[in-house]
Amino acid sequence: MPLDHPVVSSLVPVVLLIVVGLVAGRLQLIRQEAVRDLSNLVFLVLTQALLFRTMSTVHIEQLNFRPVWLYFAVAAGLFTVLLVVQGTNSRSAVLALSGTFSNTVMIGIPLIGLAYGKDALVLLFTLISLHALVLLTMATVVLELLQAREQVQAGLAPERHRLATIGLAIRNAVVHPVPMPIIAGLLFAQTGWTLPEVVDRPLLLLGNAFGPVALVLVGVTLSQAHVGREFKGALALAGVKTLLHPLLMALAGWAGGLRGPSLVVLVVAASLPIGANVFLFSQRYQKAQDLVTAGVAVSTVLALFSVTLVMTLVPLIAN
Repeated sequence: MPLDHPVVSSLVPVVLLIVVGLVAGRLQLIRQEAVRDLSNLVFLVLTQALLFRTMSTVHIEQLNFRPVWLYFAVAAGLFTVLLVVQGTNSRSAVLALSGTFSNTVMIGIPLIGLAYGKDALVLLFTLISLHALVLLTMATVVLELLQAREQVQAGLAPERHRLATIGLAIRNAVVHPVPMPIIAGLLFAQTGWTLPEVVDRPLLLLGNAFGPVALVLVGVTLSQAHVGREFKGALALAGVKTLLHPLLMALAGWAGGLRGPSLVVLVVAASLPIGANVFLFSQRYQKAQDLVTAGVAVSTVLALFSVTLVMTLVPLIAN
């Protein structure tokens, strides 16, 4: 595969950033005590800037949501099946998110832009504008509900009426570092205002730092994880994300009448490796950290082959 191939030019930088973190962790340049602080920096500062700035320019009336909602229906269906199969607990919710949440920004934007051009990016940006809002909010609500149930079962919290538990879980999901900046940015966009340069520029710099820092952090965590022990599970996660997810999207898209660039873009988006946000979720909720970390790394390497396969096959059925 040539170095200027869209898949290679998009994925290799991601692999290299993870390797940088791996080396830095092995050399103790970034120690275990700093990982939690770096995770908070990414999750509570850089993510906020990226999500708010992305959503602050989204004008809902200008977007075509029909193909995107089909994408989310497939993701939600796969998430539900993975959740049930793995035991319906907070750990399985994080793993189910791993099978459905793509790296649409760091990998998706350059890959789709290089391979399919500006028109295809319009649909991808529509997907990206709602990707975190829909999938991360869904996962947060499920995680909060399951954690509340587990705390009651463990005797760590008093039992509440089911409606009260649901209400508390939804409140915790909304008053949360992911949905809040998305909602705030979306509300700001509907005012018709634009961010002043003095505000927009720092947000841009912070948002641009999200991907590299998050991926280096994946590498640092990987240096301290027992990857050999988690490799089989990580390979299964990677297979679900980069092979099963796009297969389901292709079947649903075809059955739903999608054809041409719309079908191609959404299937390729589904084939992308696990997004770094899933790693941050596993760190925040302290669920399956080693497995998810290994899953992000393995799915990124596997995507060099699986995304190429998807990009070769999907155009054959898209016309």
